Amino acid sequence: MKQPRERRHGRSRAPAKAGAERASSSGKAAKAERRQVPAAAERDRTVRPSGALPAETVPLILEVNPNADYALLDSGDGEKLEQYGPYRIVRPEGQALWARALPAAEWAAADAIFTGDTDEEGMGRWRFPKAPLGETWPMRHDGIDYLGRFTSFRHVGVFPEQASHWADMEARIRSAGRTVRVLNLFGYTGLASLVAARAGAEVTHVDASRKAITWARENQEVAGLADRPIRWICEDAAKFVEREVRRDRQYDIILLDPPAYGRGPKGEVWQLFEHLPAMVGNCRAILGERPLALVLTAYSIRSSFFAIHTLMRDALAGFGGRVESGELVIREKAAGRALSTSLFSRWVPK
Repeated sequence: MKQPRERRHGRSRAPAKAGAERASSSGKAAKAERRQVPAAAERDRTVRPSGALPAETVPLILEVNPNADYALLDSGDGEKLEQYGPYRIVRPEGQALWARALPAAEWAAADAIFTGDTDEEGMGRWRFPKAPLGETWPMRHDGIDYLGRFTSFRHVGVFPEQASHWADMEARIRSAGRTVRVLNLFGYTGLASLVAARAGAEVTHVDASRKAITWARENQEVAGLADRPIRWICEDAAKFVEREVRRDRQYDIILLDPPAYGRGPKGEVWQLFEHLPAMVGNCRAILGERPLALVLTAYSIRSSFFAIHTLMRDALAGFGGRVESGELVIREKAAGRALSTSLFSRWVPK
């Protein structure tokens, strides 16, 4: 995929007190500042950090446009027609409230159609109108090879709209002039981890699904990045971050891509609205002395991006920098419409 375009809409505000900039803190003072977040054993409670709120940019709309690797061909009537490498795929899309732009024959030419339960996390099945297809197929993102897969949860192993965040992360890693440590939480099939590793980062990838970890490690081999430093950890993400706080481990970039609901490998329950505040607070606590980004995305929730924007700014009070929030969208090829896929909020140092 080509580097996505950033389209800025809205306003940008400076922090209330310039003296609260993160860069002004160092050594023990900076560590004490991070530790304003309590140990996350109390997962349903957080203590608000003191200090000025970071600057803000809202709303920020990040777009991904059609390219040789991926294209949103058309959308409408509750579905979307996509091109993933060699395959044309039809999947449910509740946000597509409008009418389709392409004729029915274009949709009928699909190689794979997801049917059955159309809930975001519901079980379903794939129908192959032309010929039976294998479970996996070769895909590529910006020169990185990986495996697509037809799963029973309608996903195929990649969320193309995340390319906006991947491009920003890669640029920050390459321009840092030092080894950057990246933590990818709820890392799924690892494409973000591979982008970071290719750019020269040391990556820790955490996901509660052993199947997803296996798939991600396969992708590392397929991408020819087996020699890059990636730690693959199958664990409940919230517990892992709690332990990293106690260990005083630090990261320069943290990617946080939680589901609305999920379970850890030992049955741990994740509820976004219940557990996200403590998770964001703990992520603040393990950001290093020269942090580069904390990126949060949220899918399939009934909320405004302002909710996670306010959470991020509040959790990072006294940290300086800027919180940018809005929506990730994919620009459609047929009629040029924008399909919103998720909310996001990201803290950056400037």
